[in-house]
Amino acid sequence: MKHKLLWLSAILICCSCSDKSDKKGVADADTRHSVYVATVGGADSDGARTLTGVVEENDNISLGFKTAGQIKRIYVKEGDRIRKGQLLAELDASDYQLGVEALQIQYDQLKEEVARARRLYEKNSMTANDFEKAVAGLRQLGVQLQVNKNKLAYTRLYAPAAGTVESVNFAPAEMVDAGTAVFTLLDMGRMEVVCDIPANLYMDRGLFTRFSCRSAHIPGREIPLQLISIVPKADGNQLYRMHFALGSDAGSRITPGMNVEVSIGMAGDGKGGVGLPSSALFRKGGATYVWVVKSDSTVVKREVGVKGNLDGAEVTVESGLAPGDRVVRAGVSALHEGEKVKVIEAPSETNVGGLL
Repeated sequence: MKHKLLWLSAILICCSCSDKSDKKGVADADTRHSVYVATVGGADSDGARTLTGVVEENDNISLGFKTAGQIKRIYVKEGDRIRKGQLLAELDASDYQLGVEALQIQYDQLKEEVARARRLYEKNSMTANDFEKAVAGLRQLGVQLQVNKNKLAYTRLYAPAAGTVESVNFAPAEMVDAGTAVFTLLDMGRMEVVCDIPANLYMDRGLFTRFSCRSAHIPGREIPLQLISIVPKADGNQLYRMHFALGSDAGSRITPGMNVEVSIGMAGDGKGGVGLPSSALFRKGGATYVWVVKSDSTVVKREVGVKGNLDGAEVTVESGLAPGDRVVRAGVSALHEGEKVKVIEAPSETNVGGLL
């Protein structure tokens, strides 16, 4: 009986220890490090980031006559697409035409008098001073004649660039002053695409390789873009604005105000290295490693080859990673092999700034 009691006590003690150990294991399993990750190759399989952009006209031009007068005729209406050099409107040019004709008569008459004076001067029948005065008078009258001819030409208003008439501000028979805006023209000679990128993508701008956009109005067609500039100052939402030139081959179906899908190619597609923050890398035994998050949320140590040292804010990884690998961005010293982690999802690239 005594031996049975001893065996029963031993069994109860073992069960109690096992139960405590199991509870500790469950607690440890529930305690995971939360980590941010960087995905090699980006959101798309070819390493491209996709954002939303807006098409804008190259410029908004106010057009007016260079001289005052009464509008005689307007040849375009709002919404018309016009070509460079197209006649848009004209003023009543009657008075300007009479002014040119009057000066032309005076000029022709004085020109004949100067010709006679030249002959007299060549025969020494006129002093050099009188001849030079006659020639100067002819030049002065010629300048006045040209000014009046210019004013006559200014009564016709031509388009300085191809575009679309946004507004017509006057009607025929109305009087306008020189410089008064008669038309507002959307310059369509070169359209632009603007989009905003988050700070993490701005920091990776050195890895940008190509740019293009797509529109729902032109399905299946990718339109190349040319980078104009990236504003180096963030706005109130911590977004950086990019400007792209949209080629003239975009066609008339792309218009200002239209939304497009902008694609930014990254060198992280495996062809030019992968940009990672230096906080994602650590050294051990003379080698450089990163933590890669597997599909089961466990982390494994991966040796990588880097370009340069780890002192900068960003490091280029040249080998050891493949498109689709998820790399822990920070807190690498707190992790250990095979540990399960909780991945904190970053805001969608199409929801820049995480505003939605």
